[in-house]
Amino acid sequence: MAYILVVDDDPNIRELISLYLRNEAYDVKEARDGKEALDYLLMHPVALVIFDIMMPRMDGWELCRQIRSAYEIPLLMITAKGEPEQKMKGFQLGTDDYLVKPFDPMELVMRVKALLKRYRISTSRLALIGDVTVDRNTYEVKVNGEQVTLPLKEFELLFKLASYPGQIFTRGQLIEQIWGMDYEGDERTVDVHIKRLREKFEVLTDKMAIITIRGLGYRLEVRG
Repeated sequence: MAYILVVDDDPNIRELISLYLRNEAYDVKEARDGKEALDYLLMHPVALVIFDIMMPRMDGWELCRQIRSAYEIPLLMITAKGEPEQKMKGFQLGTDDYLVKPFDPMELVMRVKALLKRYRISTSRLALIGDVTVDRNTYEVKVNGEQVTLPLKEFELLFKLASYPGQIFTRGQLIEQIWGMDYEGDERTVDVHIKRLREKFEVLTDKMAIITIRGLGYRLEVRG
């Protein structure tokens, strides 16, 4: 089931969108502004984000920029602003599609389906490492068929390494590709996440290991 995040400070708009999407069997989560949306994204996998522009604390422009710098998910912008320059700004910041209020809810549903289909075709990937399966489409990790639950950043880090077994990634590369170019934290964040992944998988499988390459970074090694 695809999880869709709806971000709007108007509860009536959120309720309308959620109603139509749930009627199509989507699981919908809601956020009242960009800050709340980013907090949710840090902890939960989301297949698509629908967001308004004019919101308190963090508007849609900044939300769009931050999501696009860190995630490969489709973005659908909904706004009362219909001027061409506003649409252009949205696309420049990384939105995939654009609807102007008032909109036909069924048109929104059709656009959501089209975006999800497009992204499935372009980003559908499955990493198989020994007895470990990492599914980028469903955000599922399984070891010998048993599901392992990971926080989003740990999942993305594992998927990146598992997609290129044997390849060395520097801490800087991993920060840029997973946390985004605008991340202002310390590169030791990578070390913390690697440590957590090792602790989880060392007791589950001996078919893979994350190796530290001194002075460079990390690589995932397939064993046996």
